Amino acid sequence: MKYKVTLNGRTYEVEVEATEAMLLSEYDSIAPAPAAAAPVAAPAAAPAAAPAPAAAPVVTGAGEAVNAPMPGTILKVNVTQGQAVKEGDVLCVLEAMKMENEIMAPKAGTVTQVVVAKGSSVNTGDALVVIG
Repeated sequence: MKYKVTLNGRTYEVEVEATEAMLLSEYDSIAPAPAAAAPVAAPAAAPAAAPAPAAAPVVTGAGEAVNAPMPGTILKVNVTQGQAVKEGDVLCVLEAMKMENEIMAPKAGTVTQVVVAKGSSVNTGDALVVIG
């Protein structure tokens, strides 16, 4: 199993194999001393409300939506509305985990809507392009 561990601000990827358990070393952990109680201050103003997350763009084009297979950032959009595409044409490039993923047309048709723009952040399942 792989785990990501953050220690002192640095993230490490650790792979653990399932084998027989054995004790490598034993030690006592030392908990940090509790902080002294801070003097009571006058109540502060209520914090401002956090901004609402951006809503996913609305699909208005007729046809089949091509969805993001994973979360990431759009690096390049290769098509425009009204453009004819063939099956396998690269519609856009999605950067995820420092890898560039080409999102290809699942079928031939005409692009009825380009939902994303360069620099957009997308989640898994978000519509990228609609092909009619």
